[in-house]
Amino acid sequence: MKRRNLLQLAALSVLPGVASAAPRRELRLDYAYYSPTSLVLRRFGWLEEEFKADGTAIKWVHSAGSNRALEYLNANSIDIGSSAGLAALLAKANGNPIRAPYIFSRPEWTALVVRKDSPIRTLADLKGKRIAATKGTDPYLFLLRALKTAGLKRSDIEHVGLQHADGRATLEQGRIDAWAGLDPHMAASELEGGSRLIYRNVAFNTYGFLNVRDDFLAARPAETARVIKTYERARKWIGANQNEAAKILAEEAKVSLPVALLQIIKLRSDFSNPQPSAEHLKALQLAAPILRDEALVKSGTDLDKVIAELVDTRFAQALIARE
Repeated sequence: MKRRNLLQLAALSVLPGVASAAPRRELRLDYAYYSPTSLVLRRFGWLEEEFKADGTAIKWVHSAGSNRALEYLNANSIDIGSSAGLAALLAKANGNPIRAPYIFSRPEWTALVVRKDSPIRTLADLKGKRIAATKGTDPYLFLLRALKTAGLKRSDIEHVGLQHADGRATLEQGRIDAWAGLDPHMAASELEGGSRLIYRNVAFNTYGFLNVRDDFLAARPAETARVIKTYERARKWIGANQNEAAKILAEEAKVSLPVALLQIIKLRSDFSNPQPSAEHLKALQLAAPILRDEALVKSGTDLDKVIAELVDTRFAQALIARE
């Protein structure tokens, strides 16, 4: 049998009794600057190539942040979208019908950022300050977790809700005191604006989750498997062509090549473990208390159950390329 058929059957085997329907006219996915893999896929047209024989068109929708990707999924505007793991958990706990069968990266994509001339040096210095962060995203949840480590609460700062790119601009203009940044905007602010990262914690950066709508995964497991297979093609290409991947990111996000290289190569992105596993379950279990503490989910929500329902550790097992 052809490898493609074997991969499809392997994916179908984890969802017994489900048969894929006739090919869709359109498959809707997002692309995001925080997901270089999606940019590579879109640039080379590998998904279009994969689904050409089926007559399925690929529709790409830009996600400016996890909040946007998750909004699109919840509204059934896309079938598959990329977000941070903790943001996906928050969304699912609040009724967004998604599952995550694939990890597109292990990033350190967020930190707390101040201007180069800021007197702020520590987390304690943030008390009473105006801090920008995009609600529903890893940077916002990172901010809340970081404050907690210093004995501060959400009410101890003035939160300014801005999308990521606007957060950078507003910080550099001096209209806010700090910003929970997101790459590549954060890397650009560092290298081009001289901004400083006052708090980093890679453990507070949750993974890049490729989320699939429940109804799509149930009805279209073979198509989902083919998307994951193609993501694997892009992941392996990035590993072998990091400089070229950085160029694609630079062109798409309209940032300099040094900024893109910082995001992709210099310890900001790890593409080595795309298989959802106990590692990702544990990361969410450790992060979940902030959702309760800040009343971001309904009282009594069983977050352990939601995590188990979100992180699909079986679907992609036969699809992940082993180095």
